[in-house]
Amino acid sequence: MKKVITDYGTKFSAICCSIFGHHYIVSKKVTSHIKEYKCVHCNKEVTTDVRGNLSNLTPELQDINNTLQDIYQKRHRATQQVA
Repeated sequence: MKKVITDYGTKFSAICCSIFGHHYIVSKKVTSHIKEYKCVHCNKEVTTDVRGNLSNLTPELQDINNTLQDIYQKRHRATQQVA
């Protein structure tokens, strides 16, 4: 059988996800409230938005998450050194 790769993995995985839904795991913890998720089967990436809903991970949101993670880490390092 020929393996066809799409944007979200193989066609079979994409069909399974469209029928049964995605199986997301945390791929990156940005802050304690915002995380990036990746589907185990089709490799679709999503992130939590301001309201806590899942949104497709666009390059713009990925840049925002990276900046937010840098600020979050610097802030927590500073508070740990003071304490």
